[in-house]
Amino acid sequence: MSADTSDQSSTETGGEHPPETQRSRGTPRAWLGVYLKGAAMGAADTVPGVSGGTIALITGVYERFVTALTRLDPRVLRRVPALGRAEQRGAFLADLRRMDVLFLVVLGLGVLTSIVTLSRVVHAALGAFRAQTFAFFFGLIAASAVVLYRELRVDTPGRVVAAVAGVAIALDVSGAAASGVVGNSLPVVFGAGAIAITAMVLPGISGSFILILLGQYEFLTGVLTDFVDQLLGVVTGGGTDGLLGNAAVVTVFCSGALIGLLSVAHLIRWALDHYRAATLTFLVSLMVGSLRLPVIEVREGIAAWTPTAALSVLVAVTVGAAAVLLLDYYTADLSEVAG
Repeated sequence: MSADTSDQSSTETGGEHPPETQRSRGTPRAWLGVYLKGAAMGAADTVPGVSGGTIALITGVYERFVTALTRLDPRVLRRVPALGRAEQRGAFLADLRRMDVLFLVVLGLGVLTSIVTLSRVVHAALGAFRAQTFAFFFGLIAASAVVLYRELRVDTPGRVVAAVAGVAIALDVSGAAASGVVGNSLPVVFGAGAIAITAMVLPGISGSFILILLGQYEFLTGVLTDFVDQLLGVVTGGGTDGLLGNAAVVTVFCSGALIGLLSVAHLIRWALDHYRAATLTFLVSLMVGSLRLPVIEVREGIAAWTPTAALSVLVAVTVGAAAVLLLDYYTADLSEVAG
């Protein structure tokens, strides 16, 4: 695992801070490194399989990232009306440094860059090669589940129940998603954002996997692609047709993600702290059950199972699985799950 080497000076008052939060004042090169690590996390969470949390773990920013998230405190905004006074500005900046906000902003910009870029590629692939793309997703998710299950011991009644519950729930939800029952209403999008964002703080479970499980992945990648195109069109003098509708979806999803970071992520961390093995068993079992959706999509996406069609699906599954297995082979920190 590589270490994060940014050099932070600790000028805050109010207590000692963990090592991860004592480096937020780094050199431009160090901040570029943080941005690139964020881009890698965003790339992982755009494609189902390995999670952004896993990449954070591998690149050495996981502990600092989680610590910064848990230090976020909206009450700091109470200082904003009084920023005209020097002492209040100093206290406000000290609070921001204590929460490592600059680190989160730079990392977040990297994540956002990858998501905006890769979601366009994936959405285009779903349009042109739908069955093969879902077959690729199947390989990614299946291999990730295998890798993570290897690190777990499902050897107690509680863990067995967690595994069965995870598979059963995912089978049911993915089946509903494939049939269109879940829909793409704004409340559903909000909930999807709140749940999917947890992948950024949890090694192993991909945010895009959760969106696939909930039937929101293709819809949201399409909305994001159209939204970015419409924004660029407005900048270059184009119209605003459809912009407000897509902006509403993006805003609701981001709002859900923010709420998820401040609530759901903390809930999952609590569950991991108190019932780590059972929680991870449940989460990884969700991956197994969710395989139902790509299977359905592949089956419906192939009009005729010719040898060529079957070979294309097999190759896509193999490439997806190989990508995860190779990452697992070359990095000892693919997951930090404990039995």
